[in-house]
Amino acid sequence: MDFLSPELNAYIESHTREESDILKKLNRETYLKMMMPRMLSGHLQGQVLRMLSMMIKPKNILEIGTFTGYSAICLSDGLQEGGMLHTIDINEEYSEIINRYFKEANVESKIKRYVGNALDIIPTINETFDLVFIDADKDNYSNYFDLVINKVPKGGYIFADNVLWSGKVLESPQDMDIDTKAIVEYCNKIQADERVENVLFPIRDGIMVARKIV
Repeated sequence: MDFLSPELNAYIESHTREESDILKKLNRETYLKMMMPRMLSGHLQGQVLRMLSMMIKPKNILEIGTFTGYSAICLSDGLQEGGMLHTIDINEEYSEIINRYFKEANVESKIKRYVGNALDIIPTINETFDLVFIDADKDNYSNYFDLVINKVPKGGYIFADNVLWSGKVLESPQDMDIDTKAIVEYCNKIQADERVENVLFPIRDGIMVARKIV
């Protein structure tokens, strides 16, 4: 995911809103204790997500893939008064760190957690979502989109993370692994879907932003 030089990355982060003390602690603890800490959104992407959420001012957010809760805390800052962020993760073992930091960040009252398979859980949530953030198993990105598109009103947004996949999306199809193929298929699907307009942001590992237009 290091498409820019360390010096340029440092410059960008030095001119981006600083992480809160809580996010700094969560970032550090994730890197100390988790097996795949780079799944965490981190400073720049976290602030991008926060800024976009602040601009959209969603009533409800759906996050598919909680990990340790960093992105949920960032996204929740943009919620309208009385709004709710629904976040789903299949890993129960993350619960202790998630719950602890949601409480410390004082966001637990506006976040509802689900543990289990998102493919099963999404159809049971009877809500519409102004903002959806997909950041879970890559081979189901297209399935997640299909499940949420009718839960997003006209003018709502669907974000998908890791759509550059460390540059692997440029490999020849015969050399791609399953996850890379799934990500390319997802991006092609979004590009061809007339219900949305889209832009791929080259931020960190890539964020596909789709806005529902019909």
